[in-house]
Amino acid sequence: MSGVVHPIPPVFDKNSKILILGSFPSVKSREARFFYGHHQNRFWKTLAVVLGADTPETVPEKKRFLIENKIALWDVIRSCEISGSADSSIKNAEPNDLSEIFAAADIGAVFANGGTAHGLYRKFFHDKEITKLPSTSPANAAFSLERLVREWKIILDYL
Repeated sequence: MSGVVHPIPPVFDKNSKILILGSFPSVKSREARFFYGHHQNRFWKTLAVVLGADTPETVPEKKRFLIENKIALWDVIRSCEISGSADSSIKNAEPNDLSEIFAAADIGAVFANGGTAHGLYRKFFHDKEITKLPSTSPANAAFSLERLVREWKIILDYL
C-alpha cells in the first residue's frame, strides 16, 4: 500500500447545479486521467440513461456531457494510501478542497457515489448536506443498471 495523490482536476463551471463526489479514482481512472475510467463502472451509462442522453465515450465527450448537464464532478479525497482500487483499503485520507467549486457555482445539492464517498464527506465536511447514492462500481453487484437509474433519478430534482 502506498500514498497516492489525486491526479484528476475537478470538472465544473459557473453553471453547475449539483456536485457528484466519488471517493478516490480507481487504478484504471488514474491511468486514463479521468473519472470512472474502468469499462465496467456504470457511472457514465447511469447518468446517460437518467438524463436521456447518449453515453459519452471519450474524455472530451464526458467533460462536455457534465458541463452541458450542469453537473460538477470530483472526489472527496486528495491523497491517501490505497491498495489497488479498493475503497476498503483507503487509509490516511486527506480531503480535496471543495471551496473552489462552491465559490464558482451555485451548487444546490451534493451527491455521493457510494458509501465510502458519503462517509468520508461527512467526516471532513460539515457545511453542506450530502445525499448518498448507490455506487456505480462493478463491485456493487446488488444493483442492476435499472435499479441504479431509479435511485440516481433524484438528481433531476436539482438540475
